[in-house]
Amino acid sequence: MSMQGVAGEDKIQLSKEESQQVKLRSRKLLLSLIYPVRGRLLLSLLIVILSQALRVAGPALIALSIDWALPAALKADTTPLFLVVGGYLFAAVATASLISWFLRYAAKLSQDVLLNLRQRIFVHTQKLSLEFHEKYTSGRVISRQTSDLDSIKELLDTGGNEMIVGILYMLFTATALVFLDLPSFAILAISWVPLYFLTRWFQVNSKLMFRESRVSSAKLIVYFVETMTGIRAVKAFRKEKRNQGEYETLVEKYRHINAKVIQLFGIFDPALIMIGNISVAIILLWGGVRVLEGSLGLGVLIAAILYARRFYDPMEDLAMFYNSYQSANSALEKISGVLEEQASVPEAQKPVALANAKGEIVFDKVGFHYSNGVEVIPEFSLTVPAGQTIALVGTTGAGKSTIAKLISRFYDPTSGKLTLDGIDVRDLSAKDLRRSVVMVTQEAYLFSGSVADNIALGKPDATPEEIEHAAKAVGAHEFILALPEGYSTDVNKRGGRVSAGQRQLISFARAFIANPAVLILDEATSSLDIPSERLVQHGLKTLLADRTAIIIAHRLSTVSIADRVLVMEKGRVIEDDSPKNLISGSGKFSKMHKAWRDSLV
Repeated sequence: MSMQGVAGEDKIQLSKEESQQVKLRSRKLLLSLIYPVRGRLLLSLLIVILSQALRVAGPALIALSIDWALPAALKADTTPLFLVVGGYLFAAVATASLISWFLRYAAKLSQDVLLNLRQRIFVHTQKLSLEFHEKYTSGRVISRQTSDLDSIKELLDTGGNEMIVGILYMLFTATALVFLDLPSFAILAISWVPLYFLTRWFQVNSKLMFRESRVSSAKLIVYFVETMTGIRAVKAFRKEKRNQGEYETLVEKYRHINAKVIQLFGIFDPALIMIGNISVAIILLWGGVRVLEGSLGLGVLIAAILYARRFYDPMEDLAMFYNSYQSANSALEKISGVLEEQASVPEAQKPVALANAKGEIVFDKVGFHYSNGVEVIPEFSLTVPAGQTIALVGTTGAGKSTIAKLISRFYDPTSGKLTLDGIDVRDLSAKDLRRSVVMVTQEAYLFSGSVADNIALGKPDATPEEIEHAAKAVGAHEFILALPEGYSTDVNKRGGRVSAGQRQLISFARAFIANPAVLILDEATSSLDIPSERLVQHGLKTLLADRTAIIIAHRLSTVSIADRVLVMEKGRVIEDDSPKNLISGSGKFSKMHKAWRDSLV
């Protein structure tokens, strides 16, 4: 499925072909969730069938007691009465026990299904390529894991049980009425005609509204997440009032949609009650006439009225189930859209082993454009010998970061070939590639946990001594010791206890301990202040020693440690030489370096 297809799941109106595709993938997902628990599901279904059959026996036993047991008791034969009462009590106790067991068993079953689905969403979204995460907002991913899963949970926990119990109860009730009194069943059956049209009207009108409700709910979550994520910018640019206005608009739309749904129930429920009451009144009238004529027993009439009345009891629950079903169905469509998404950077089918990478990188006529067709790299050829440090410089949009992402295989070339030690990176396993190539970006992300935990991310089995050695190598040891608990200090979310520069030093230590053959620094020193940058310069020399390094930087002080500088423009290399030779020349890099030097004065 393409990214356009994923984006299309938030559209309210779908074409016939799109709608069919969405239904097919939703059914496929549903079947894959049910298949592992099919045996347990069948057992629970058998139990609920038995419970509803016993439940429906009540009115028939009442009819039997009035028309047979009581007359016998009046003639001093109480055995039939005790038998009927005993049967009624047995049916009541057995029904309660079976329903209790079914509800507990079904609850565990639904939790197992939800666990499976929740894990699949998490695992799958992690496997998807960077392109997906750059286009599919974090708020929408969170919505899939929260509100959408909650909708499915509500259906499985309550709606599903109510639907199964309700349908079986109505089916057994109608069947019992057929054997008990066919004319009463005929009256009940006639009432199904207006009931069908009422239900159909409700389905047609509610389907679109529930889809609108899910889309509106997702937009609320997306807007909230994006606002909280960018709270610094919100406060810096005093955007609170504007955000409040936009959020109020979204909330009002969501309220309006839900109000329309409630209005539907305001029509459906009273109409349902009216149909049921009219049916019962007609059965009572016609049955009463036959009782007076002597062609129908009083007990049978009472049972027929109970059956007719109880027949409509589950209808409101079924309407509520349809509410949950529509919401859950819409949620399942969105979740299936994410799970159907294929990684734009697939795993190698037959990976070539790369045990000890040396770090030679070769771009052989590599071209690249994004899925929207925008070309970034027209045709790029470059050889980086193992152990060489090169710096990529140039204006924004020149293609520097794209080169780094191609080496890391966050994207694949659209033409040409990129090799590591002579092996096409597309033929390497993800494990070998990630072990051989490490990227340090401008935003050094720290996970919740200690400083030591974040450094050990580069080598999960690292000893405390190795962690400390890595920190010393990049110049991070002193400031770490100054933290409240040293290496055990919890950095909190996004590294709240350390500065931006300190986060970057920790990320350098993380890269050092990983010991990759190829290290990519993508604007990795841009967040460092001058003292921190000077401190890390020595660490960088240690970090880059004996490995291939790609440095992308606007600060030319970092570029000075490179063996070779490539000046890029519109996806092409326009200058390629040592920093010293380029500075002494009259090309673009020389002018850039002069401008940078002047800015320091």
